[in-house]
Amino acid sequence: MPLTSSSPALNFTQVGSQGPSVLLLMGYGMRGDVWKPQVDGLSLHCRVAYFDNRGIGESEHVDEKLSMLDMANDAARVLDELAWHNDVHLVGVSMGGMIAQELALLQPERFASLSLLATHAGGPGAMLPSVAGIANFLALQVGPKAKRHKALARLLYPKAYLRQCDRAALRERMRLQIGSEPPRAAIRRQLEAITRHDTRKRLAQIRVPTLIVKPEKDILVRPANSERLAKGIRHASVMRLADAGHGLTFQSAEEINARLLQHFKSASR
Repeated sequence: MPLTSSSPALNFTQVGSQGPSVLLLMGYGMRGDVWKPQVDGLSLHCRVAYFDNRGIGESEHVDEKLSMLDMANDAARVLDELAWHNDVHLVGVSMGGMIAQELALLQPERFASLSLLATHAGGPGAMLPSVAGIANFLALQVGPKAKRHKALARLLYPKAYLRQCDRAALRERMRLQIGSEPPRAAIRRQLEAITRHDTRKRLAQIRVPTLIVKPEKDILVRPANSERLAKGIRHASVMRLADAGHGLTFQSAEEINARLLQHFKSASR
């Protein structure tokens, strides 16, 4: 996998050789290859790129104050390396959706569409998960390592889904998400950036066609945040997933991939 020539060096990957260009932005503490369900589905029709945020996976860690704007500039550097200068479809999940908001505001001329999954615009209350979300988030951060898989599963997926899902596929997903722990300093910097994130007063400046994906059973990012984004971004459309949790990119992969492809096609027209 190549690294960006500029610093901090970012590990990025491109899959697919034809079709529209799609950049995927991953969320808090996760490597870019957690996008696997989307990469597998979208790369049949698109050129898809993803990367590890700084300090995560194979990307360089710089132990200094971090903001969403810094991470948006990181994503722009990946686009520069790919020589994708315009008509890019930008997709972000959770923290990646926050980065995507900043990037769409920073370089609006570069993008054909924006898709924001299970994310928020910041501000008071936006960061407050449900009680169950707080409990499982803390268990994931500071609990015994042997119990972190269960804590992450409960954080990302509704109980009904966990009772009936493919256990082997879920174990592989957990292995992919927790397999190599990032440096604690990198995680702390990302969390600090999330707490400072606030695009509420600038959302109206986003004019690119926008899709907001709202998982109704999300206990980490309250679903009402998606509706607030939809009110702030002119002409945004909302995809509501009644049974999905914060792990929607795995739980509802086929539905999301189909809707993203539809969104890309509509925006390109």
